[in-house]
Amino acid sequence: MKKEIFILFMILSFFSCKKEEKPDLMYFPPKGSNEWATTSPASLGWNTDKIPDLVSLLQTNGTRAFILLVDGKIVMEEYFGTVMVGSAPFVQTSNWYWASAGKTLTACLIGKAQEEGFLNIMDKSSDYLGTGWTSLTSQQENLITLRHQLTMTTGLDDGVADNHSFLPQDLIYKADPGIRWTYHNAPYTLLDQVISNATGQSFESYFNSKLLDPIGMDGFWLWLDNDHVYFSTARSMARFGLLILNKGKWEQDLILSDSNFLEDMVNTSQQINKGYGYLWWLNGKQSYMIPETQIVFPGSTFPDAPADMVSGMGKYGQYVSVLPSKKMVLIRLGENPESVPVPFLFLNEIWKKLNPIINN
Repeated sequence: MKKEIFILFMILSFFSCKKEEKPDLMYFPPKGSNEWATTSPASLGWNTDKIPDLVSLLQTNGTRAFILLVDGKIVMEEYFGTVMVGSAPFVQTSNWYWASAGKTLTACLIGKAQEEGFLNIMDKSSDYLGTGWTSLTSQQENLITLRHQLTMTTGLDDGVADNHSFLPQDLIYKADPGIRWTYHNAPYTLLDQVISNATGQSFESYFNSKLLDPIGMDGFWLWLDNDHVYFSTARSMARFGLLILNKGKWEQDLILSDSNFLEDMVNTSQQINKGYGYLWWLNGKQSYMIPETQIVFPGSTFPDAPADMVSGMGKYGQYVSVLPSKKMVLIRLGENPESVPVPFLFLNEIWKKLNPIINN
């Protein structure tokens, strides 16, 4: 009897040790280097025969860069076409604009500023923008919080002639904050000023010191009319996606340590548009809304993508998607594949081609 117990103990110990010998490690590319480890699709058991179908879809729809990471390592990296200016080929070192996918960077910076005690997202926006930042009455204006700006629920009218303008005369009352969701750029853009006024630093300086430098991103912010737009390489975008996949941690460094904010950022932020977090688009919810309409659509935003996918999405199909269940980051930069401001359908088309590859 004692011998049988001893044998059972040794068997259990063996499997326990085997489990410890195979830790689930995430790879992080070194900072200040072009080095980035790769993994072949075949080694993951993917159906490589279907990859040309995906590449063809990307190439024929204006894609300039496409990257897939799994466990932080590059599994696919493709470049097509030319850069925006001139006829030089688009390559690994080419810069492209994130458009509204860059909203996710601002969301993270707000979280960092809150983490460091510079602000609280429940604060009145006027605490950082001053009174009269809108054309509302003082009573109406004081109802708007930073959280309303993060969730696109300020109640300000997006139907003005230029809803990118953040001049007070263009920020007018439509509804009380929190009861109407609308994709309104101007209140979002003012979060730059919030961060600058709260921290006492320029927005770019705070961004560089808290996000860009710590994870080795490249890129720069540029004002295009009333929009503050981020430009970078596709690999820089992939670094950011990897940071979010790893819940704000880069190797052993906690870049964003407010776990509650990070969790709230990528989950339903209000009950009007369940497919929207803090400037992130969410999949797998009961319903969703899209820009420029008040229609609530039933079902998942991207029915062919994993339900836990969260995405930064920008004009003309700039995507940074994070998929925890797949330990994956998806990057797409390029021209407009659809005749809509934010191409939702094309991201789903990418997943129609990806699924036969990865779910072999």
